[in-house]
This record gives sequence, structure tokens and C-alpha cells, in this order.
Amino acid sequence: MKTILITGCSSGFGLSTAQYFLDRNWKVIATMRTPNPALFQGSDHLRVLSLDVTDLDSIQQALDAAGPIDVLVNNAGIGLLGALEGCSMEKIRSIFETNTFGTLAMTQAVLPQFRQRNAGVVINVTSSVTIKSLPLLSVYTASKAAVNAFTESLALELEPFNIRVNLVLPGRAPGTDFGKNAQPRMQGSIPDAYADLAQRVFSEWSQSTLATEAQDVAEVIWRAANDPASPTRLAAGADAVALMGEAH
Repeated sequence: MKTILITGCSSGFGLSTAQYFLDRNWKVIATMRTPNPALFQGSDHLRVLSLDVTDLDSIQQALDAAGPIDVLVNNAGIGLLGALEGCSMEKIRSIFETNTFGTLAMTQAVLPQFRQRNAGVVINVTSSVTIKSLPLLSVYTASKAAVNAFTESLALELEPFNIRVNLVLPGRAPGTDFGKNAQPRMQGSIPDAYADLAQRVFSEWSQSTLATEAQDVAEVIWRAANDPASPTRLAAGADAVALMGEAH
């Protein structure tokens, strides 16, 4: 029985992915800053661990408790909607600490065990905004685009050790708590000069008929974990799939 460790499992993509793998008889290490086993349907194959991807000690403690794993899913992430002028450097750094450096730190921490076993899969969840840029998401997009570049280079770096590295690029997911969780960080991030632009952007989003469901992301992560022939980049969700098609 294989074991997967997923970061950011308190809601959204992480929660759905953890349950998806549990339902298919994998051992699942579901991690989040504040553990809440009640989020999941009961299973003997589930462990819920505390993990803050911005804290190296927390990462090591979680990996020590988890034991050997076969797949790492770097899903933990935070959003930020706002004009660059309205975002303090402190706020910008916090986005990169979680989305970018957290992903690098988690990956670096698991590589020794993967390399020694000559096997393992790393799956990094980024965003379809790295396929087609949108206004008011420059900081968030930059934090995810850095992970894209990191992932594609790392895939080549780890190929000699039989370690696979994949990117999953979800689209906009209004059915999850991602947007709601980002709202406190948006305070003051859209100066008055950008109000008209923001109104237009919000209106366009509200009219969009394509979106991503958490289940879509879970299914694509399942493919990445189980299919050695899967491409490095995998779109998840109808909107992301459409954008990926346009990009090609």
C-alpha cells in the first residue's frame, strides 16, 4: 500500500485530494497548520498531522512522524488579489514564503528518502493564471510561476534517480474557500485608482461559465501520482484545460 503526504488539507483541493486517495486505499498523511481529523471520513489509513510549510522545524517534525512516503503533494498555498501598488513588501513576502519557499522546503526535505529508494513522486499544485495572466494577481502569479520553473528544472535534475516531478495547474475554483481565506490579505490592496479596473475584472469573473471543482484537481493529482507517462504539466478543471489548449 502506497503512502501520500499532502500539504494544505484543511479545505479545498487538499481536503478533496486526501479523501480521494483514501477512498482508493492509499495511506494518506493529511497535513495542515491546525489538525482537524473531523474533516475526513473515518479511515484506518489516515493520519492528520500539524505542518506549517514556512517553518523548517515543523516540516522535519511532520516528516519524522509520517515515516516513509511515496508521493508528496505540495498543495498548501495562499492567495492575494490586489494591485502591486497596494501590496506591502511584508504582504508580498508572506505570499512567497508559503507558495514558493514552502514548496521548495518541503521538496528538499523529502528528496533524500526518495533518492535513497530510487523512487518517488513530487506533485506541485500551482495555478492556471501562470498560463494566461490576469490583472490584480501579479504577486500571486509570480509566486506560482516561480514554482513552475522550479518544477520543470527539478524534473530533469531528478530523472537519474527515478524521481518524477509534476505540475498540476487548477483553474478558478469559486466553490472552495480559497478566495474567502484570501480576503483578509486584500484589505487596502486595491487603491482607488484601480477601482474601475477591479470592478471590470470582478464582473468578467462573475460571467465566466467555466470553473474548476476540487474533485477535478483530485482526479488530476491521482493521474500524476499513478501514471509514469503523464506529462510534466497537467491542467485541472474545465477553464484550465481550455487555457492550456489555447497556449498550444
